[in-house]
Amino acid sequence: VNPNIPTFGFLFDIDGVLVRGKTPISAAKKAFQKLVNSQGQFLVPVVFVTNAGNCLRQKKADQLSHILGVQISQDQVVMSHSPLRMFKRYHDKCVLVSGQGPLLDIAQYLGFCQPITIEILRETYPLLDMVDHDRRPKVLVTVVLFGEPVRWETNLQLIIDVLLTGGCPGKPYHQASYPHIPVLACNMDLMWMAEAQSPRFGHGTFMVCLENIYKKITGKELKYEALMGKPSELTYHYAEYLIRMQAAQRHWKEPIQTLYAIGDNLMTDIYGANLYNRYLEEKNSRKAPATATNCRSVLVCTGVYNPHTEVPSDTRESITETVFHGHRDFRFDPALVEPDHIVPDADAAVDLIYQLENFAPNQDIRTF
Repeated sequence: VNPNIPTFGFLFDIDGVLVRGKTPISAAKKAFQKLVNSQGQFLVPVVFVTNAGNCLRQKKADQLSHILGVQISQDQVVMSHSPLRMFKRYHDKCVLVSGQGPLLDIAQYLGFCQPITIEILRETYPLLDMVDHDRRPKVLVTVVLFGEPVRWETNLQLIIDVLLTGGCPGKPYHQASYPHIPVLACNMDLMWMAEAQSPRFGHGTFMVCLENIYKKITGKELKYEALMGKPSELTYHYAEYLIRMQAAQRHWKEPIQTLYAIGDNLMTDIYGANLYNRYLEEKNSRKAPATATNCRSVLVCTGVYNPHTEVPSDTRESITETVFHGHRDFRFDPALVEPDHIVPDADAAVDLIYQLENFAPNQDIRTF
């Protein structure tokens, strides 16, 4: 094996690993100088896997290029909503989209032809005369939750209206609309780390509200057609596909065997990487071609994770469902929140991984 040709790839989380809010983490820039050669080309495949979903991939790539001082392309970015591209059966349907940022642009970029925002729904309320003034069908067929909205109470109210009326808000609630119309959700993070000293509510918290309101009113469970964003396998699958595409574009002939997922959150980054590792191990025991053999989880201490307050050493005794910050539909398993490695920051993570892989990149690498 040529020591200059990588057989591994990096999956970087962004918030809490590379930035805190809009503030870059100093170790990140240092780490990325070790990942590119003097022409700024990557020495190994690198993909950014974020649960953010409030902008287009290109904007996120531009932000990263600016923060890291390295040219990042949009094909290196997986947003929480990126796997929605694969849900083609919903693309021609009239869908209600909830979140913030340029939602219609994002939905159309992903392939949805008839997205309707909560704002559009609110403006047409209570008339809901969509057919007359913009030739849209009256019935909403699917709800897509992109991320936490700005006005939670409005979104919660109108999404509940849509679910309880079988996609015809403005009509009375009726019992017959169960199972409700499909709900697709991106980003299940309960909390995330910005500039504030303590974590802020994430989309997972909004989903907890929606699930509980729905259950309180109907006595039934809110069901998701699909959940994406970390820790969902769908997201890691898509990220692995992008890692392979990069390796192919660079004509690196050695197969990519190990993915290293670097993150700051036990319940999303570590849980997701370990869950995907389990999936890869099962797949490889069946001799499935062209997939990585493992996904290693690397925890950094620059974001949500605090080495002094997290998982107690005696997990069996003290961890109960009550401290599980993961989503309702993901089972709590202490083994899945156990990182393979814990390092101070992104720079230490790159050093460790190069060492584990005995990787000797071409020596025109910039050193600082």
